[in-house]
Amino acid sequence: MKSLIRLLLLVMLASFSFSCSTDSLDENANALNENLVIPQAKTIEIQILELINNHRLSLGLNPLANMDIIKGQAYTHTEHMVTENEVSHDNFFSRSNYLKANAGAKVVSENVAYGYTQASSVVNAWLKSDTHRENIEGDFTNFDVSAEQNVDGDWFYTNIFIKR
Repeated sequence: MKSLIRLLLLVMLASFSFSCSTDSLDENANALNENLVIPQAKTIEIQILELINNHRLSLGLNPLANMDIIKGQAYTHTEHMVTENEVSHDNFFSRSNYLKANAGAKVVSENVAYGYTQASSVVNAWLKSDTHRENIEGDFTNFDVSAEQNVDGDWFYTNIFIKR
């Protein structure tokens, strides 16, 4: 029992010994971005981001800023879905933990989709779903999206939201 208490105290002491500012988080994110695959934004992705921000603004909500580190995580997951040829939230906690550790995220959420061929159709589908709409209208600060096609030309989407 004493060993367990000592271990807990040691962990707490170590936790309090290390602090970081948002400046250091920004520097860490910038350094990590050099190792991430961040493809150039496609027209459909830009349209999705604009549609989501326009929707948020129409409700009096803050617009969200895009972030390369989020784009990298979204792209990695979209590529996973394309490879598996299945829409999923596989490994969400890994993406969430990564963004919490490296982008200063306090909260992370995501929307995924499959098959829509236009930005407006995927955003409208998300808005018609309560859980997806909650993400779009949620208390977030940043977001980004990845849209990729499989060999048959079917689109897969990952839209990640964070609150810093």
